[in-house]
Amino acid sequence: MSAANKKAVVDFTDGKIAGKMIKFAMPLMATALLQSLYNAADMIVVANFAPNGSFAMGAVGACGSLFSLFVNFFLGLSVGVGICVAQNIGARRPEQVKKYVHTAAVMSLICGIAMGVLGFFTAETMLKWMGTPDTLLPEASQYMRAVFVGMPANLVYNFLASALRSSGDSKRPLIFLTVSGLANVGINFLMVMGFGMGAVGVGIATTISQYLSAILIVVFMLRTSGVCRVYPRELKIHREMVVGIMQNGLPTGLQSVVFAISNVLIQASINSFGDIAVSGSGAANNIENFIYVAMNAISIATITVVSQNVGAAKFERIKRTMVVSLITVSVVGLGIAGLVMLFHEPLLAIYAPGNDATAHAVRDSGLVKLLFVGCPYFLCGIMECVSGSLKGMGRSLISMIVSIIGSCALRILWIYTVCPFFSDNIGVLYLAYPVTWIVTTVGLAVFNVKAYHELIRARDARIAREAEREAVDNPA
Repeated sequence: MSAANKKAVVDFTDGKIAGKMIKFAMPLMATALLQSLYNAADMIVVANFAPNGSFAMGAVGACGSLFSLFVNFFLGLSVGVGICVAQNIGARRPEQVKKYVHTAAVMSLICGIAMGVLGFFTAETMLKWMGTPDTLLPEASQYMRAVFVGMPANLVYNFLASALRSSGDSKRPLIFLTVSGLANVGINFLMVMGFGMGAVGVGIATTISQYLSAILIVVFMLRTSGVCRVYPRELKIHREMVVGIMQNGLPTGLQSVVFAISNVLIQASINSFGDIAVSGSGAANNIENFIYVAMNAISIATITVVSQNVGAAKFERIKRTMVVSLITVSVVGLGIAGLVMLFHEPLLAIYAPGNDATAHAVRDSGLVKLLFVGCPYFLCGIMECVSGSLKGMGRSLISMIVSIIGSCALRILWIYTVCPFFSDNIGVLYLAYPVTWIVTTVGLAVFNVKAYHELIRARDARIAREAEREAVDNPA
């Protein structure tokens, strides 16, 4: 690896883990918070400035779980890109890194175009399948179509950003998201206040800002001297790289899809409680998303650190990585949740302004979700970090299976077995989240210990075989 490339890479295989990991995670956290502002800005602007703001806000909120169902599969593949890049950086194989980066760039564009077209033409049908209230359906379908136009840019940015972060560069994605996030807010106001648009206006703003972030990261990676530089003439799909990305990312993508399906079912159950519940849940979702993305940044850092050390065969550092990540994610999750509950009234009022009965009802409904989901959200962060460690050790398939059984299947079971006994209590529906987070974390922890000892045994066996060959080749 050249001197320039070494400078562009943060090496997590040597030195103290805590300082490097937290320094790496902070820009990740800021980036994730900015990215979550896309949807939050949409909700805030339409709630406060669009005609029939509460309905427009409900329309945007009703699309969240369905959009996640589409995009999360490919974001899972982007995790596979990050794992492969980080492992090969740890193993000091820059040519392999280059092939993974170029393969990821082409894959993201192809997948983005395909999903954008599919989502655009099926948005209204799927919203009807979810039981979206008729009062929200027209604006919700328009918003969905506008956002799906940005799918190619969404995936290009996320695939390339995943590769860049795996080299230890978490600052550039933050810069790109800062620029595009500010543009998103500005265009939101232009579309809603200037052109009098509702949900579709903020959807267009989100799409424009996504293309801006994609352009910024592509331009940077065309010019950087680092190991993740993109060379236009080398843009092609390498079959062996696709296999590696799929092995590490496909289970995560499928897991995300199943999670999204379970969330769609929960959203459908929320829809059955009426417009107020939908709007209140949408408002709470946006607030909770800030807690989640902050904690998820720690999970991404965990994957990167573990992956690099697996590539370097320094498995003992995985233990220290997990201690740092679990302490950090708990502090972050509990700290932000505490602030959210302390200021829940003004936060919910951002999404449901006014003193009329409807606004109060929406805020009350949102508070219920914050109590049942937002307060214990740190449990989700712990689950994500334990899962991230397992993925970094090359056990994405096991992580998928445990997560699907522990979270998704149990969550669906909860909807159809427990909830019918409390059909008028939406809090019982929300309780499915913390219960399934706890169950899944226990299962993932068991397999983490197993995977760690397997890596140690495999390394020791390899060293013993090499020593035997050395003894045969160089007898005393």
